[in-house]
Amino acid sequence: MQHDDRTLLSGRQYLGADSMEGPLLIMRNTHPVGYRELVECVDASGKTRLGMVLDTSREAVVVQVFEGTSGMTLPSTRTRFLGEPLSLEVTDSMLGRIFDGLGRPIDDGPAPVGNEARDVNGIAVNPTSREYPRDFIQTGISVIDGMNTLIRGQKLPIFSGNGLPHNELAAQITRQAKIRGEGTDFAIVFAAMGVKHDVARFFIDSFESTGVLENVALFLSLADDPSIERLITPRSALTLAEHLAYERGMHVLVILTDMSNYCESLREVSTLRGEIPSRKGYPGYLYSDLAEIYERAGMVKGAAGSITQLPILTMPNDDISHPIPDLTGYITEGQIVFEREMHGRAIYPPVAGLPSLSRLMKDGIGKDMTREDHPHLASQLFAAYSYVKDVRNLASVIGEEELTPLDHQYMQFGEAFERQFVSQRHDENRTIEETLDLGWKVLGELPTEELHRVTDEEIETYYGR
Repeated sequence: MQHDDRTLLSGRQYLGADSMEGPLLIMRNTHPVGYRELVECVDASGKTRLGMVLDTSREAVVVQVFEGTSGMTLPSTRTRFLGEPLSLEVTDSMLGRIFDGLGRPIDDGPAPVGNEARDVNGIAVNPTSREYPRDFIQTGISVIDGMNTLIRGQKLPIFSGNGLPHNELAAQITRQAKIRGEGTDFAIVFAAMGVKHDVARFFIDSFESTGVLENVALFLSLADDPSIERLITPRSALTLAEHLAYERGMHVLVILTDMSNYCESLREVSTLRGEIPSRKGYPGYLYSDLAEIYERAGMVKGAAGSITQLPILTMPNDDISHPIPDLTGYITEGQIVFEREMHGRAIYPPVAGLPSLSRLMKDGIGKDMTREDHPHLASQLFAAYSYVKDVRNLASVIGEEELTPLDHQYMQFGEAFERQFVSQRHDENRTIEETLDLGWKVLGELPTEELHRVTDEEIETYYGR
């Protein structure tokens, strides 16, 4: 269909609909429309609601209405297909602002006016045009910077659970993250999906009180907002991030929470559409849908900026083999895993030392990047803490009094490692030098001869886990 034809057809309005199912509106006998085309729906009171084409065929068109179909009636609903996808006007002035999931301001400020309207669905980055991520991002969190280093352009998710302090960690990283040796061209785009009002208030107050809000753009889709809106929220956030990174040359950190809420909305829509479910009732395209979001991070050749992603998801029943964390782990470059037992002992952040890893860490640390001793320290900490876990398991069977003196020293090291290195205050921002010095200090709990067991081959093994 020619562009002029689409323009003419965008003025055509249809009266009535064939059926409604939840947030879905089903229509028949329309002109040919495109997948993810934007739709205007007007109810009997004259209120206009935005929607998007979810499915299209010769027989019917399925439209997902972002604000839901409550109050709409089949005979009086008027619908107009706009002939273009959902877009977002992007501009640098969106930093310091708060928006809903569709990019509409909710901070009582004016709507931002940009020079360009971008399709929120984005386009795939050609793999051949990607730059390999290498630069270290300092979060100020020792267990991340020291052992699971975040690299510019990386996708590093946080696997948490209900009731664990992932929101506090997300807010702390937002306040503290920076690229060492770089200027001020660093921005954060924060997208929250399905969060409660008190959680949204926590994020806003945290950023305002510390003065970082002016460098953060918030996209909030609250728990009482239409769940269908959550499917657009991360895409709106990434659309702004792409503008800042590739048009303005900024280094952008995108934090997405909670991806589990996003996937629940995806399952809800899939069920309403009558699709055949896959694992745990999620649609069979869950992997490709998540990849659409995660793969919009990275560094592109010829572009000065970059996009780094830190998705956060709550694992149902703390099950790391659940489809959401399982598929996320396949797409991303590592994961930071929370441990409920550590949280019960008041250790913050409760990051599990052994299941957590950063696959790109080895290329972003060391001489001229962090410090020359960083790779060796991280390997020593992994090796020693792994033995601590074995000793603790043994002690639970035979009792601590039956352990050898060396095993007791490892138990002391494990306690010092968790209490001094892993645990830190919510407002504590440690430099990488402080983190590394602290790591060597806790290793001082072990005999000197124990610190020479790790060979170069074993170092490669730890980083290649």
